[in-house]
Amino acid sequence: MSAFLHQRPLHNPFSDPHPLSQPPSNPRKPFSYSNPITLLVLLCLLIIMGVFLPWTSMQQGLFSITNKSQLKWRDYTLAQAAAFVAQNGTLIVCAVSEPYLPFLNNWLISIARQKHQDKVLVIAEDYGTLYKVNERWPGHAVLIPPALDAKAAHKFGSQGFFNFTSRRPRHLLNILELGYSVMYNDVDMVWLADPFPYLVGNHDVYFTDDMTPVKPLNHSHDLPPIGKKGRTYICSCMIFLRPTSGAKLIMKKWIEEMQQEPWSRAKKANDQPAFNWALDKNAAQADLYLLPQAAFPTGGLYFKNKTWVKETKGMHVIIHNNYILGFEKKIKRFHDYDLWLVDDHADESPLGRI
Repeated sequence: MSAFLHQRPLHNPFSDPHPLSQPPSNPRKPFSYSNPITLLVLLCLLIIMGVFLPWTSMQQGLFSITNKSQLKWRDYTLAQAAAFVAQNGTLIVCAVSEPYLPFLNNWLISIARQKHQDKVLVIAEDYGTLYKVNERWPGHAVLIPPALDAKAAHKFGSQGFFNFTSRRPRHLLNILELGYSVMYNDVDMVWLADPFPYLVGNHDVYFTDDMTPVKPLNHSHDLPPIGKKGRTYICSCMIFLRPTSGAKLIMKKWIEEMQQEPWSRAKKANDQPAFNWALDKNAAQADLYLLPQAAFPTGGLYFKNKTWVKETKGMHVIIHNNYILGFEKKIKRFHDYDLWLVDDHADESPLGRI
């Protein structure tokens, strides 16, 4: 045989990744499912998929449900809320941001004791309040955009406080335009009795005096005389309105007065002087009614004149914790007069303990 036939073929290093003359130093072992290590890894993967993936899916499902619920309340309108809550064409309304929720609960307990809680509508000024109230008491809170900064309205006299309270007449006017009567309360109030029997007659606007001098028990229900500041001193924190042209006019004029006197650092406006100017300038165009002082005393009278409180015992209907600033001070004063109800009676509130 020719020596040529026994000659090894020439090797092309570019066509063979593993030259025969240089075999791979770490050849791979064939994969085997019977390998104990492989079986252990597969078992661990099955356990992970069986335990954690369903839990992740459940979490995503809950998150999706929460978002759907929040979306529902985000789209909830004032007209829908008023129709749901109103009884005999009447609503009880408050406006609340999240820091005031303990006061809201205290106020609600006192209203529940008078059997009027079902007609309460909470106008939430931030989404935290909207979701929290409706989570516990579905349908009883609505947000009228835009939402405000929940922390900005803490301090009386601040711009945040003005931004918060200046929305009040617009809220009330919107409710009147829907055809409802509406009682507005600040939530630093406590009901000791049912106020509705005191809303006698068919007047347009009912309100309370914020002055501390004692009036006779049979005092006039007309708008009081103008004071030293060139206006009356009516409280804007407790108002009852009927859906009449006179009541709507007062709300519109209140809005106009605040637009003419905006908040500034030099002149820290608030809503109450504007309400008084609206009343004073338009008294001839609306039927106004001053509620009895003994039933609706200002905080400067109820908490500071013990003699008067004793003389009018049994006549008090709604107590307003004003003439004092600060959450802690208000709560302490309510405690001192056995009017802080949330600690021992939270179960009486539609919201429970919050």
